[in-house]
Amino acid sequence: MLMLARLLATVCLTSLLYGCSTLAYYSQAAIGHFTVLNRARPIASILEDPNTSEHVKRKLKLASTLRNYASHELGLPDNKSYRSYADIGRRYLIWNVVTTPELSLIPITECFPIAGCLTYRGFFNEQAAKDYAAQKEQGGHDVFIYGVPAYSTLGWFHDPLVNTFLGYHDIELARLIFHELSHQLIYIKDDTAFNEAFATAVELEGTNQWLNQFGQHQTANSQIAIAEQRRQAFQTLLHGFRQSLTSTYASPQSTAEKRMAKHHIQAEYLSRYHAFKANWQGYSGYDHWFSPFPGNAHLASQATYHAFVPAFRQLFWENDRNWQRFYKQARKISKQTPAERAKMLHTLSERALARDVQQHNKLELQKNEEMPP
Repeated sequence: MLMLARLLATVCLTSLLYGCSTLAYYSQAAIGHFTVLNRARPIASILEDPNTSEHVKRKLKLASTLRNYASHELGLPDNKSYRSYADIGRRYLIWNVVTTPELSLIPITECFPIAGCLTYRGFFNEQAAKDYAAQKEQGGHDVFIYGVPAYSTLGWFHDPLVNTFLGYHDIELARLIFHELSHQLIYIKDDTAFNEAFATAVELEGTNQWLNQFGQHQTANSQIAIAEQRRQAFQTLLHGFRQSLTSTYASPQSTAEKRMAKHHIQAEYLSRYHAFKANWQGYSGYDHWFSPFPGNAHLASQATYHAFVPAFRQLFWENDRNWQRFYKQARKISKQTPAERAKMLHTLSERALARDVQQHNKLELQKNEEMPP
């Protein structure tokens, strides 16, 4: 009876988390999530098990340290989430499918009572995700499938650590844990962009704080700085890509002309990406973006996660990097109307851009002063 009750509860939750129109979708979501929960074991028992590899032990010890740090230093929820471990025997926990119209960058949302409207549909089975994507493609939509190593049940369940985490670099593991716990702290219905940008800002600032607090991570800090410069440069590239497509889709051209223009814009930005790689000594970390080439759904997914990250980081800095003050201000923004919320985040983004320009000019001035006459 207990197992049945848990399964029924999972059906209710996962149907809310992912949205669905058929019993088959409810079932795969419920069974998939229940399987993860059923395989979870306390981390202490995993560490005591003589059959546990040293690699798994090291990662779980680090994850436990990061989990405690998240609550004690970052002010994230202190509960049983990520204090157990489940080996599900595959690379990803779920696969998300993002769908957009053929000539639009606005993702198609699916809505449900508690979690609100999301810009993707999640599957615990990769083939089911591919089948759904193929169905949408046949209907003329752009689609994007991507694997996800973790998700948050927003505190409804004690989310476990999963083997999908273990291949991550230590820094990425920190970011992942901080990100998912952030969803339990602040989450609002019908605004994926707000939720993901907030969690991404927390993961970035939280990881920086963790690294800065421990002197042995100086090399990692340098690596993060370089990675951040590359990320910003690549985001700028994608922003231009989205703007070009958006202008085309909004133009009075015929459908055939827009399709042709879309093709030309894609070719242009493939060329620009090669120039981007050349500027970073052939760095190939973003090659997966162009294999296959990004369509509307892929670009829309990226924008959802990153559009307002600078706004939340600016909010953090304006509150003197004090976590509780930052969370208080983020909650205030979350309670505004969608229009007011978007306006505030755009204003913060503008201040973030001005701050970046000021810092860039300051560094350039210092370089010039240091150059020999």
